[in-house]
Amino acid sequence: MTTLLEPFQYEFFRNAIIVAVLAGALCGFAGVYVVLRGMSYIGHGLSHAIFGGAVIGAALSLNFYVAAGAAGLLSALTIQRIARRRTIGADAAIGVVTIAVFAVGLVIISQGGAFRQNFDAALFGNVLGVTAGDVLIVAGVAIASFAIVMVRYRQFLFTAFDPEVAEVSGVRTAWIDALLALILAATIATTMNVVGVTLIAGMLVVPPVIARLLTDSFSRMLWISVLIGAICGFVGTYISYFLNWASGPSIVLTASALFVVAFVVAEIRGRKLPEAALGEHVD
Repeated sequence: MTTLLEPFQYEFFRNAIIVAVLAGALCGFAGVYVVLRGMSYIGHGLSHAIFGGAVIGAALSLNFYVAAGAAGLLSALTIQRIARRRTIGADAAIGVVTIAVFAVGLVIISQGGAFRQNFDAALFGNVLGVTAGDVLIVAGVAIASFAIVMVRYRQFLFTAFDPEVAEVSGVRTAWIDALLALILAATIATTMNVVGVTLIAGMLVVPPVIARLLTDSFSRMLWISVLIGAICGFVGTYISYFLNWASGPSIVLTASALFVVAFVVAEIRGRKLPEAALGEHVD
């Protein structure tokens, strides 16, 4: 028992576990709308843009979160603007916009500029770098994101399932998309140091997909995804301490393992339902 509780003796680990749980829950929450809108690729793209923005910010001596968040928000709004022209698909817009910002960041790093020392941490996540300030920032973003979605719950729901009909019905879909872009940018910027750029897209997609396998209800899917994200954050970070893994890969591998379990359960349940229905019909 003493060995199992050993990590919690250290303040850095307590901070890390809190941030990982909040980050997982936040990714699970925002990811539901990303998955339902068929925008899974945007998490991957925005994470690269935000990384580039963070590098640019470091080179200009700007606050990490401000620079990263601004880059993510501007990239997301630009992507939405381009995609609304219909002549260019959202996936193509994501590739063009985000890779350009990412490339600028790589150029700065290649020249030995600022942020080079934190390169691995930003790519793969690092629990050692988490501070009490990071806990407060992630908690603030989580509370604000939940509040925004709850206030505009019906508009977000309608836009997620059928944006064209929602717009015809009077929903300001462009405004809802902008709010979603803000939530995504803030989520990725504040969780990048824990999960890492290369794996943040996984945490935006896997928990919602698991939730979708387990339920057809939107509200249940939302909260199941939040719970799964939080569990993955806790378990992944805890395991990373003992296995000496980077926190990001550990968290995402935990989520992937849960996906396999959920998929198997869904397959078994799907096979039993037709058999039960057949039995009822025969009787």
